[in-house]
Amino acid sequence: MPLDRLSRTFAALADPTRRAILARLTTGETSVTELAEPFDMSLPAISKHLKVLERAGLIVRSRDAQWRPCRLEAARLEEVHAWLDRYRQFWEESFDRMDDYLRELKKKEKANARKQSRKK
Repeated sequence: MPLDRLSRTFAALADPTRRAILARLTTGETSVTELAEPFDMSLPAISKHLKVLERAGLIVRSRDAQWRPCRLEAARLEEVHAWLDRYRQFWEESFDRMDDYLRELKKKEKANARKQSRKK
């Protein structure tokens, strides 16, 4: 079953090593060797992570003689942001409705408390 772009992006983002690589790339283009430095894994393992990120469209790799720079491709992250933003709006509206409901309950509680205190 072929994965859609959003599924491939979320699958790539699911791994903490890949998220750390993306975070590092926010500072600019970097070589594979430099990306591998903070991780306790082999260069081939880092390369596998980079392939996943590249297939997801999150990074672009190029070649300049011996130097293999990687750079962040932010367009896919913008797609994720747009997708998540729809749900953020849903939850904000839901929380606003809940706030309204809770305010109504508090008003009713205060009104009932006043009625009870008058009866005493």
